[in-house]
Amino acid sequence: MRCHTLLLPLFLFIVCSHALAKDVDTNRVLKSEGQFAWPDGALAAVCLTYDDGLDGHLDCAAPDLEAHGFRGTVYCPGYSRSLNKRMEEWRALAKRGHELGNHSLFHPCKSIRSNGKERAWVVPEYALENYTIRRMKDELWVANSFLKAVDGKKDRTYGYTCSESDASGNSSIPEIRKFFTGARSNGPVPITMTAFDRFHAPSLVVNDHSSTDLIAQTEEAAKNGTVAIFMLHSVGGGYLNVSSESHREFLDYLAKNKSRFYVAPFIEVINWVHKKSLSRVSKKNSRYPLHKLEEV
Repeated sequence: MRCHTLLLPLFLFIVCSHALAKDVDTNRVLKSEGQFAWPDGALAAVCLTYDDGLDGHLDCAAPDLEAHGFRGTVYCPGYSRSLNKRMEEWRALAKRGHELGNHSLFHPCKSIRSNGKERAWVVPEYALENYTIRRMKDELWVANSFLKAVDGKKDRTYGYTCSESDASGNSSIPEIRKFFTGARSNGPVPITMTAFDRFHAPSLVVNDHSSTDLIAQTEEAAKNGTVAIFMLHSVGGGYLNVSSESHREFLDYLAKNKSRFYVAPFIEVINWVHKKSLSRVSKKNSRYPLHKLEEV
């Protein structure tokens, strides 16, 4: 009887220890499964996007990217002078693996910013408050057709002009979903990929940022296990500029940390995110699978 009394506490200790260990293992597995999986075990994704189809993208940005083994995304509006004058160079750029994204035909924006400041360069004909959704839809369709004539590709992403997604107060996002695999806006680094909206992906608007600033943004994405998207314009001089030195220093950093970051054009990252989301829910319940895009 005394022997049984002594064994009972020992038995309870073993059972409780096993249960506790099982809970710890389960928590570890759940935490691992909750972490978004990037290609090759990368901690985060990085997208370098360049707006407005500028000569500097051909002359500075693309050579810098390629020297480090990277490819980026250039959002080209249909009225880009560089695209008009240097068409074959843009076509060659696409063949080398860079993405040409849709940035509308005429780059419409609201004439008054959300902070109340006027955009003096926006003419009434291309002010978003004067656009209808039908006009926006038609111009996006034509811009897609134009870019398809340049690079021969069907799938494309969109860069919201001035990061604005409405026309005359009506959201253009329902139409964006029909034409594109994803769309880039502005905003902070995502805390998690769970609520990530591929049709309103946040990005940092780069304007005289140093390489230290860009690296900090990337490290935040690594900490969160999410994505750092950069919206650049001029490289090496111009409006919303990043200096050539800062641009190259940032690329140097990414190249030295290739095992930590999945650096790819925006469309590749968006397709990866969508693929992973489809693996969690059946295609039957997905409202916007990639093959449902309206063709040009």
